[in-house]
Amino acid sequence: MRLGIIGKTNSDIVSQIVEEISDWLEKRDIDVFLENDLGKKIGHKNSVDKKELPSLIDVILVFGGDGTFLGVAKLVCDYGIPIVGFNLGGLGFLTEITTDEMYDMLERIIKGEYEIEKRNLLESRVYRNGIEVAGDLVVNEIAINKGALSRILDLALYIDEKYVTTFKADGIILSTPTGSTAYSLSAGGPIVYPTLPVTLITPICPHILTNRPLIVSNSSEIMIELLTDTTQTYLRLDGQIGIKIQKGDFIKLNKYKKTFNVIRSPYRDYFTILKTKLMWGQRYGSVS
Repeated sequence: MRLGIIGKTNSDIVSQIVEEISDWLEKRDIDVFLENDLGKKIGHKNSVDKKELPSLIDVILVFGGDGTFLGVAKLVCDYGIPIVGFNLGGLGFLTEITTDEMYDMLERIIKGEYEIEKRNLLESRVYRNGIEVAGDLVVNEIAINKGALSRILDLALYIDEKYVTTFKADGIILSTPTGSTAYSLSAGGPIVYPTLPVTLITPICPHILTNRPLIVSNSSEIMIELLTDTTQTYLRLDGQIGIKIQKGDFIKLNKYKKTFNVIRSPYRDYFTILKTKLMWGQRYGSVS
């Protein structure tokens, strides 16, 4: 078996744990490959460029928070490589495995005793005057929102080329079920089980109260047209990439042809994480 490791390079705790785990794995005749920056930091012999990593490994281990996980999911989705996320702080929705569970989980992976959950990604593309000018994959969401001084945005929504409505709002979020507990939830969107084949459409602070969140099939093509003439509107992808957009731009969103494959935690289910992270379903003041 060949395992790859990616983690936060600016964390001494990550470096220490990765070094210990690499030694532990190699003593069990497991080939270990590290992303270049992290590998060089700890002096690992198999340090490779991040883009080369997916072609060399069978499973990838991610050390950090959900933000680190997002980039890895996009990196390996075309290869079908299972991902397992180790959280070095509290529980994450994507990085589910704690440090206390780490070595037991690694034993399970080595023995092949794990289950995979397939999650969908979305592919976003920006068109200006009929020409594609930007685009990328997203794991959680794309968000269209205004700069500090911009006025309310008019955003026309089309589904499968049919006009649906025009949102008057501070912006809009188009989210995967995986991202339903991220930015979309903060804007009033619903919590959606992460394997469902849907896309969430959540307006940000809508000016019209009847503009409520909408859930549609992810087999549909969603298109947003920016109708407002402003120089301060941005398309943000998973909160990590920002693209400036202008009046007349179309943003198209489709389900990506591949999934990313998450190794499920054997220690807790999705609803346990909801209750732990968000206190979901619990009464305020309750002690049990």
